[in-house]
Amino acid sequence: MKIAFTTSDGVHINTHFGGSEQIDVYEISDEGYQFVESLKFNYEIQEENNEGKLAPKIEALTDCTIIYVFAIGGSAAARLIKKGVTPVKARSEEDEISKVLNKLVKTLKGNPPPWLRKALQQKPTNFADEVENEATV
Repeated sequence: MKIAFTTSDGVHINTHFGGSEQIDVYEISDEGYQFVESLKFNYEIQEENNEGKLAPKIEALTDCTIIYVFAIGGSAAARLIKKGVTPVKARSEEDEISKVLNKLVKTLKGNPPPWLRKALQQKPTNFADEVENEATV
């Protein structure tokens, strides 16, 4: 599964989702993790309303299961959840991506907590599953 992190330095989970210009994506399993890509968002025009900034980020994250953020607004969180991406707030700006990833790997090897099991089950495995899920709503 893919896990994303809002970051300004590639080390810490230290940016607000709406204003984050960098989101690092990792592939993770109970075997370990590896860096996939760094998504870059450049906002030259500062808008009063951040809603316009959200759509490209949310769309770029649709193949992720979880995104770790320092902070996130209610609207963005709701839109991510609707797309099957679970937002998780970091405890502080000092939380390190590598430490969270190592902890997740250990958790996946054992008995994941209910929130993680739910996040893992949310993702449709293919287009047919996605259509079926939408039809049953």
